[in-house]
Amino acid sequence: MAPFALEGIHVLDFTWVAVGPITTKYLADNGADVIKIESATHIDVLRAAPPYADGRFGVNRSQFFADYNTSKKGVTLNLNHPKARELARRLVPWADVVVENFTPKVMRAWELDYEHLCRIKPDIIMLSSCLQGQTGPQASMPGFGQLMAALSGFYYISGYGDGDPAPPYGAYTDYITPRFAAAVLLAALDYRRRTGQGQFIDISQYEASLHFLAPALIDYFATGRVLKAQANRSERYAPHGAYRCRDEAGAERWISIAVGSDKQWQGLLEVLGNPPCDTRFATMLGRLQNFDALDGFVAAQVKDREVWELTAALQMAGVAAYPVQSCLDLHQDDNLEAFGFWNWLEHKEMGPAPYMGLAHRLSATPGQLRWAAPTLGQHTDEVLREMLGLSAEEIEQLRKDSALI
Repeated sequence: MAPFALEGIHVLDFTWVAVGPITTKYLADNGADVIKIESATHIDVLRAAPPYADGRFGVNRSQFFADYNTSKKGVTLNLNHPKARELARRLVPWADVVVENFTPKVMRAWELDYEHLCRIKPDIIMLSSCLQGQTGPQASMPGFGQLMAALSGFYYISGYGDGDPAPPYGAYTDYITPRFAAAVLLAALDYRRRTGQGQFIDISQYEASLHFLAPALIDYFATGRVLKAQANRSERYAPHGAYRCRDEAGAERWISIAVGSDKQWQGLLEVLGNPPCDTRFATMLGRLQNFDALDGFVAAQVKDREVWELTAALQMAGVAAYPVQSCLDLHQDDNLEAFGFWNWLEHKEMGPAPYMGLAHRLSATPGQLRWAAPTLGQHTDEVLREMLGLSAEEIEQLRKDSALI
């Protein structure tokens, strides 16, 4: 077996920000040769996003960008320049897969869309991802995952009753879509292996993300009920929420608890010292019907407890519980350490730093973060020289012509 599942697969990566780069990172860390096309004239948003190495801003100092672009080679092409677009077309015969996540008009304007690329290489596989797909009345609407998380309903159901929304962290849908995109690319590669035919893949963040609201959508179709924000409440577990424990070193410590049966409820009470409590809490139905009072009771009982000791005791009693972990906790997590999850890589400008490892473990083809993310244009000369046969003089002239920025 090859050490990498995707060894020998070639990818032209025109993506930026999160959805596209995370998708192509899956391929790169599993052995695909990925060439990332960027431009200093329209820099990747994440290159300007913190955290920065040593707290100093720089287009090559963002760990945010670096974490999504491991195992790739970086080339700068100013695709608004006709000579740069020609270089991109000359790379197409090398590629098995092309991925981009601009609004639909961008690749069409450059004549780098699927219709043009499949004339160069008929069996090419191309994936395009944007907020609302390549067609439809809202296809051209630009935006990021925060906008799509609001548009697709996540913000409406996230919060505490009638107060302000408390949405999921960050550009939420940016982290859903790549899981679908990577899977469908593998399916397309398998189809081409069996048939010799490439294809175009249109993946919409909107449609992909709605799958994560399936229970709420199914409930509406079945009952007409519109799910609203209900904090941490559940229709099947009570108590079900995050409760503040004793602070440590000036930092808040919280525990997440989910009780799914009366037996587990009794286990929770025993760990808490069997405090007197409302008789309404004796059954699951009673606890579900009196959620506010139940939350107040549990919060009062755990507020002075040490979070890790309480967690251990609850788990021994068969109750699902775990501390709400901070980023510092995650970097010190015993399980992640045992998995070898944090991968230290040497970046050309930032030096050594920990990167998030693979989310899967294939026994025969394990994959690996092979090298840190490229600095802007780090491999431009190498790719143009070795893959397109350009001389040093020709490359220098392209730079003078502003095609390689």
